[in-house]
Amino acid sequence: MGLTAAVRPKRLGMFGGSFDPPHVAHVALARAAVQQLGLDELRIFPTGQAWHKARDLSPAAHRLEMARMAFADVPHAVVDGRELQRTGPTYTVDTLRELQAQHPGAELLLVIGADQAEALQGWRESDEIKRLATISVAARARPVRAEGFFDASRLGAARLAPVELAPMPVSATEIRQRVASGQSISKLVPEAVAGYIAQHSLYRSA
Repeated sequence: MGLTAAVRPKRLGMFGGSFDPPHVAHVALARAAVQQLGLDELRIFPTGQAWHKARDLSPAAHRLEMARMAFADVPHAVVDGRELQRTGPTYTVDTLRELQAQHPGAELLLVIGADQAEALQGWRESDEIKRLATISVAARARPVRAEGFFDASRLGAARLAPVELAPMPVSATEIRQRVASGQSISKLVPEAVAGYIAQHSLYRSA
């Protein structure tokens, strides 16, 4: 009899954000991450009380439901609402620790955009984040700026697994502003999300 093949560790991705609202670039990044990183599961976490956000976020129930709609057709994606249930500020390191405890032996990958990667050194326990997870940066998941693409060397000794994604010049801020001014957002968010925003009169005063 041949030797039993070694079992590959589960590859578990974490993709967090305010998702206020979730838009087409978020969905494209989730799809690319699952495919390119070979993820067995991508956990998507709408942020609870975001410590770094100056503005108040939309109610948790709305953001959770929009995230479920937006990512419903992304293979292996699971929307996880645990951060919305926490009291006090939400920190990525806490969620990574919980995932590690719940999935012992799994390989954790933190999926982030270039803008988040540039700010990672300022996150709570950033060295612990880099110890717990491979950092998967979508270096092109934003409009190209004059200074060029994100320089991964800024993350120091972090384990890196880049995700290739074409530039998508769309932002949640722009979407909220367009809704507030009565402009169409049909090509910026999934159809179900656009319908939900209209049904619940979200962002009318953004």
